[in-house]
Amino acid sequence: MTGDTILILDADQMRRALTRMAHEILERNGGARDLLLVGVRTRGVPLSQRLAGRLLSIEGTTVPVLELDAAPYRDDRPRRGPGPGPGAAAPIAPIAGGRLVLVDDVLYTGRTARAAIDALMQAGRPAAIQLAVLIDRGHRELPIRADYVGKNVPTARSEHISVRLHEIDGVDDVRLVRAPGG
Repeated sequence: MTGDTILILDADQMRRALTRMAHEILERNGGARDLLLVGVRTRGVPLSQRLAGRLLSIEGTTVPVLELDAAPYRDDRPRRGPGPGPGAAAPIAPIAGGRLVLVDDVLYTGRTARAAIDALMQAGRPAAIQLAVLIDRGHRELPIRADYVGKNVPTARSEHISVRLHEIDGVDDVRLVRAPGG
């Protein structure tokens, strides 16, 4: 990806945003009891693990973290092989009746969140599903909104948000990437 890049969040700003989101999650849910964090692959997983660490340090309660691959449930990408069957990408844990916080790095069209919700509903009927995202860049195609947002970043459709996490990329930052000539 070439073009101009603008730093949106550095490592300290990302840490503060996740800490604020953890406090908001605890406030809205009256604590960490019965919460389950579900990280959407790829970058939602380490973000959910970071949130779980903050919830533990604030509340003293360990919040389980599950990993979810929503790709087989997407409706805007070609399928590889047969469609999702029962439990195809669903987490291997009891979610029925739980309060889930779905965690992803960027909320854009809403299609990944919808696919993740479909996968979760196939695995059981949670009491509630909330959505936490590090970046909300707008341009929704579906009526989905995040309950917890690290930062709202208005973008053009031609722009891209690049989230890099130390666990995957060796560095923590978020950048807005503008297309060449854009």
